[in-house]
Amino acid sequence: ALTRRLSGPGFWRALATAFGLGAVSALALPPVHMLPVLLLTLPALFIMAGEAPTARRAALVGLFWGWGFHVAGLHWLTNAILTEVERYWWLVPIAVPALALPLGAFTVIPALAMRFAAPGWPRVLAFAGAWTAAEMLRGVLFTGFPWNLLGTVWAFGALPIQAAAWIGVHGLSLVTALLALAPLLGRRGWAAMGGTLALFVAFGLARLWPEEPEPHPVAVVLVQGNVAQEAKWREDTRWPIFRRYIEQTEFGVRLAQEQAPDSRVLVVWPETASPFLLANDAEAARLATQPLPPGGTLIAGTVRAEFEGGRARRVWNSMVALDPDGRLLATVDKTHLVPFGEYMPLRGLLPVRLTQSNLDFTAGPGLEPVSLPGLPSFAGLICYEVIFPGAVTPRERVGFLLNITNDAWFGISAGPWQHLAAARLRAVEEGLPLLRAAQTGISIVIDARGRTVASMGLAQTGVVLSPLPRAGPPTPVASTGLGIPLGLIALALGFAVMSSRRRIEPTGGRMSGKSS
Repeated sequence: ALTRRLSGPGFWRALATAFGLGAVSALALPPVHMLPVLLLTLPALFIMAGEAPTARRAALVGLFWGWGFHVAGLHWLTNAILTEVERYWWLVPIAVPALALPLGAFTVIPALAMRFAAPGWPRVLAFAGAWTAAEMLRGVLFTGFPWNLLGTVWAFGALPIQAAAWIGVHGLSLVTALLALAPLLGRRGWAAMGGTLALFVAFGLARLWPEEPEPHPVAVVLVQGNVAQEAKWREDTRWPIFRRYIEQTEFGVRLAQEQAPDSRVLVVWPETASPFLLANDAEAARLATQPLPPGGTLIAGTVRAEFEGGRARRVWNSMVALDPDGRLLATVDKTHLVPFGEYMPLRGLLPVRLTQSNLDFTAGPGLEPVSLPGLPSFAGLICYEVIFPGAVTPRERVGFLLNITNDAWFGISAGPWQHLAAARLRAVEEGLPLLRAAQTGISIVIDARGRTVASMGLAQTGVVLSPLPRAGPPTPVASTGLGIPLGLIALALGFAVMSSRRRIEPTGGRMSGKSS
């Protein structure tokens, strides 16, 4: 009955329903993981788009569904505005809807693609393949924003996401769409769903069954300073914040030496943890590394600057590695910058400047392996660089992933959990352990199969102490990048096209095949 309203006076009510269904779908995302809602909301989108009287109206259904999904899934971004509410109060009601609208436009792709396929399995395959292709496009167009991919709904534990080692998060998205739509195909669809879920469980148990190899003789200390964003850059709080990190480092090092006296100590501070420029300020670097034991290393998030005439000419969002004497061992500059947060796109055309500095950050040269004395090589990922599937490792295989982030912008909300889900999936896809130091949480050590080794929750102050897990063997995704999910998309769309053609080709004056 609802689909009939798409061509009558209830058209706008139908679009409002599509928006609401998309918003309800966000309950399947981290941290709620209410997966059964997808059995209602995705089939509803599928039926409404398929029954729409015109392609234009089907596109509007897809747009409104996707808009609702992203408004609900990204609602926590409002917290970033509230850190400077006196300046940007007027953005509170419009920022998230304005960002969600173009993201929702990607849902138009599956809403239209499925209309070109024959009813039944061909149409389901076309929808799922086009949905996944749209998610991959969303990860690269307009600087890319592969946040809240459908496959992340499984990241509530290590067991359900083991298949990501073979098919990646995009493959999980494809399977999720197929599972959600399978009941539309009757008993065979339900049977296919049950068989697929059983296969996922069996595959996950098989991957998790072997014992974890002995960790490296490295004691990892992740320092979580729990500094509120609104206090971060005030002149009167700079020294207290810096001192907090030094004191927590001292406590973590002492704990590490008590529990693992023969291990090398690696201390990690989150993104822009230091209010002083550690790469430029030798005295600050010396103070920060005073608690380190001989042979220890501090990797700290900091702003790095290039000065000219006593003024900063360029700035980078960086992580620096320092030895116990405060000497600079290595620098990693963030390459994938956040528009409006770290630089202003369309500079000069927009009437506001949302970045905190008068200077835009400069992008780094790209991802390279970092080698430090006594440690396996690693890939340094700053903030949301960790959310990009197939783009978190250099060509040379490394020993672990290191992600530093400042999720203080988002308060106690779904945002940090969604960020963590993406990071966990990268560990499984690459078969590499991941160290994640977050300003306000969630700081965590994850092994190469996506399991939590040690962690600290949101809005807590302290340290996470853990041995450094070893890397696993290269996974199929690590070896092929996005090749496997692209192949799965091609297979889904190819089967949809071929099956549809067989159902409509005339044979001796009759229609070949069966209609569903």
